[in-house]
Amino acid sequence: MPGRLILRRPSPTTASFTVSNASRHTSTPAKTLFYFQVLLRALIFVCVVCFDIARLRRLFFSHEGSFVPWAVIWSSPLGSLVCRIADSNSSWVVALVSAIVIYGVFRKGYTEESLLVIRGLGIQTSTSSLTYLSKASTRFIPTTQIQDIVIHEAFKGFEVRFYLAIIVEGEPEVVVVFPKLLPNRAILEEVWRGSRHCLYDSKS
Repeated sequence: MPGRLILRRPSPTTASFTVSNASRHTSTPAKTLFYFQVLLRALIFVCVVCFDIARLRRLFFSHEGSFVPWAVIWSSPLGSLVCRIADSNSSWVVALVSAIVIYGVFRKGYTEESLLVIRGLGIQTSTSSLTYLSKASTRFIPTTQIQDIVIHEAFKGFEVRFYLAIIVEGEPEVVVVFPKLLPNRAILEEVWRGSRHCLYDSKS
């Protein structure tokens, strides 16, 4: 899905530009599908945790007198089935499969990149992480180090792509804004005009 621009202006001297390829979930079917995916992710996560507990039940989850009646759970038909499946596989296979599945559960299916411009302070770029468990990567560039904000073009394979870049004083390479999504030229021009208008005095 191509990226779309989300523009926020909390004040005349502050502007936030966010490019995202996430679904909007505006229609009823889209909302229903979104909540179904959330429910499915939660169910898969619970199943993986229960499977891992069954694999480690003899070490940590078989003690009498605990708050959870593990003996009853393991002796139930479903518990017995899960225990047989868990015991038929080696520990490293269970650990590897569990890690892959949990990574897929917490993996984001979209990317968001933002540019926050504050006049008199500077610019902060941000790129969302791949999963919900990690934080976004951000960088702040003070106004005193910003030489210019420009739109460049470069080759990506056999295609010419435009990108927004910040020229930072003392750095040999420019800082690319929205490096993963690389939105189209119309979005870049809107961000370029808005960021320069917000960062510098309108008279200049």
